[in-house]
Amino acid sequence: MFEQTKIAFIGAGVMAEAMISGLIRNQLAQARSLLASDPRQERIDFLAQTYGIQSYTDNQAAACQAEVVVLSIKPQALDKVLGEIKSCLKPDALVLSIVAGAPIGKIANGLGCRLVVRSMPNTPAQIGEGITVWTASPEVSEVQRQMAQKILGALGEEIFMEEEYYLDMATALSGTGPAYVFLFMEAMVDAGVHLGFPRHIAERLVAQTVRGSVDYFQTRDDPVHLARLRNQVTSAGGTTAAALYYLEKAGFRTAISRAIWAAYERSRELGADAKPQPPVN
Repeated sequence: MFEQTKIAFIGAGVMAEAMISGLIRNQLAQARSLLASDPRQERIDFLAQTYGIQSYTDNQAAACQAEVVVLSIKPQALDKVLGEIKSCLKPDALVLSIVAGAPIGKIANGLGCRLVVRSMPNTPAQIGEGITVWTASPEVSEVQRQMAQKILGALGEEIFMEEEYYLDMATALSGTGPAYVFLFMEAMVDAGVHLGFPRHIAERLVAQTVRGSVDYFQTRDDPVHLARLRNQVTSAGGTTAAALYYLEKAGFRTAISRAIWAAYERSRELGADAKPQPPVN
């Protein structure tokens, strides 16, 4: 799809690499059409050697060549990067952001560009098993939306939402979500070690339990509420009932809910200085 389209990644971190490898692996783009810039010479040298892409330490040198510019940087670097590349963007370039908490309005005003896609991928994207929620400014054409969909689809599943406010919710739920899962798994493994299992056995038991439970939920022919599946495991007066009683008593649900809400509020704080209106020509 991107044979005649150059895609520049401004910021060459793990998520940019996930996109690059996914695009090449899925034969959506050839290495010669992909560019990446990063201030770390060793990082862009690694990407150039590994994937055969063009690499730069100058953001402008990469951005000025591209029809699609992917902002794959930390939120703290956003203002500086927007200032660097504003003057060199092609007039019809699509800007695709994976910057946490950065609203479309902030990017649009910072670049003087109305063609902006905002997205929130998550960590499993690094193995092509992620899920990304995304939205687009009204000026983004249907063809450009399809381009964004293909790029984000290289990371795994993708969900388009018309309203931008869902992106802060996605940041808290799916973007930050792997950390909750890893913490939960870590706690289970530590409990298994406390019971007497060798750590590598406890890790194997927990990982397969989580993987199998997710697959069991997702592959059923009859969609069913998670509570029903939980009840299927819970016998009256049994071990599961005893464990769940303690989790409820300890406020397990409330802790998860409050953690997600805290992440949501932080995502909104990160973009609080942005003006929601589009730039003036």
